[in-house]
Amino acid sequence: MPSVQLTTGMEAPHFELPDADMETFALTSLQGRKNVVLYFYPKDDTPGCTMEANEFSELDDEFAKLDTVVVGISRDDCLSHASFRDKHGLSVLLLSDHDARVSKRYGVMCEKEVDGHKKHVIQRSTFVINKLGKLLHARYGVHAHGHAQEILNLIKEMK
Repeated sequence: MPSVQLTTGMEAPHFELPDADMETFALTSLQGRKNVVLYFYPKDDTPGCTMEANEFSELDDEFAKLDTVVVGISRDDCLSHASFRDKHGLSVLLLSDHDARVSKRYGVMCEKEVDGHKKHVIQRSTFVINKLGKLLHARYGVHAHGHAQEILNLIKEMK
């Protein structure tokens, strides 16, 4: 279980991270202009993560109509993100949190046993941040399939 849990109404932790093209993305750059769906996922090009990224990408136009940008974060590096994006034709912005600094601030790191060894991994989690930088939704331990539509429905309810 993550040590920090963010809750609705809190200010979203600010951050800057590199995207798949090694350009710096700052969360504050969207403040006052766009809502943000920030989703954390374990690993590029794995079945669940690919499904989730594809579903968010397929709904990109719907999110855009609601002044919302979708941003995915994992610990994979920028080159892995670029390859993942290009292989699957993803339209969501993918950010690299290689040292897990941002993942820890959002409370999405958890310990998992893999092949008899304990590893720190990202728990699939999603945050909806309004134009004022406040958390409207914080969902930990979500399932990939159908999740993008669920988040889109939540944003539609915000209107």
